[in-house]
Amino acid sequence: MTDAVLDVDVRRILDRVLQTSDPIAVEHPPQGNHKATSVVRYADRADVVVQSTGDPTAAHAEAAVLAAVRERTSVPVPRLLGRGSIGDRGYLVTEYVHGRDLHETFTTLDDATRTEIARLFGDSLAELHEAFTFGAAGPVTVGSSGTLEAGGPDPATFFEAYAADALDALPAAFDDRRSQVETALASRPKRTVTPRLFPWDLRPGNAVFADGEVAAIVDWGEPLAAAPGLAVAKTQHLVAAWYESDPAALRDAFKAGYESVRPLPDVTTADRVAAVVASAVDSTGTVTRPRYPELTGADAVAVHRDWLDEWLPA
Repeated sequence: MTDAVLDVDVRRILDRVLQTSDPIAVEHPPQGNHKATSVVRYADRADVVVQSTGDPTAAHAEAAVLAAVRERTSVPVPRLLGRGSIGDRGYLVTEYVHGRDLHETFTTLDDATRTEIARLFGDSLAELHEAFTFGAAGPVTVGSSGTLEAGGPDPATFFEAYAADALDALPAAFDDRRSQVETALASRPKRTVTPRLFPWDLRPGNAVFADGEVAAIVDWGEPLAAAPGLAVAKTQHLVAAWYESDPAALRDAFKAGYESVRPLPDVTTADRVAAVVASAVDSTGTVTRPRYPELTGADAVAVHRDWLDEWLPA
């Protein structure tokens, strides 16, 4: 939807952050999360994105992570222009990065470009792991001192809860795999590791592609901290396997990108299975749609089942 009409809250946010003239157009792209998003276009200044949510604490955490990622790493992210609260809603305003949705573009690119993109995602995750360490796992928030903190359990306990929630969300179409999945998830050794940032939705679907490269990675909402192996398994799955029937080359590129920054952490079979299970169902309980063009219904379920079978013991 495109028009030039701002709702009251968005206008108040823009008056506070930009103090600029009226826009020439406003778009409301569909979102797969709980934020209201407006792309606001101007004739005399750069376009911006306004995101608001009924959870001001969550908006504050996302804004803080976005700003810190831009400051501490070379990961391409939009510039944060402002954050705060209006009434009972939290907001953040960022620059709008022009380009194409990488989710829709990825399968149209040549092999070499896809390989470079997979390597970039591996490099980006490794940079995030170098830049963000925590004393515990779980949701990342902004502490009283203004620093990013995670106040949850140890990484092993977090993994158990994360995997159990994902398993509980699987629909009946996966019931014949449930026992094997439970066994695989329980096999994860309880090693002591330092929790690091877990960008659980780091994927081409949250990236903008322009001029032959990834111009920005967007959507840093609901940040988590976890053992780095889980983050590697989840991100590599979303980057390499999601679009390709034979993901070997993209997996290798992702791994090479990660190892160009830091050594690859231990990634267990349990991490791999958890990554597939957690990616199979969205926040509404609907089976997610792999590939592009996207598969739905029984076709989507079949792909998720194949991914599970790759990692489950024979």
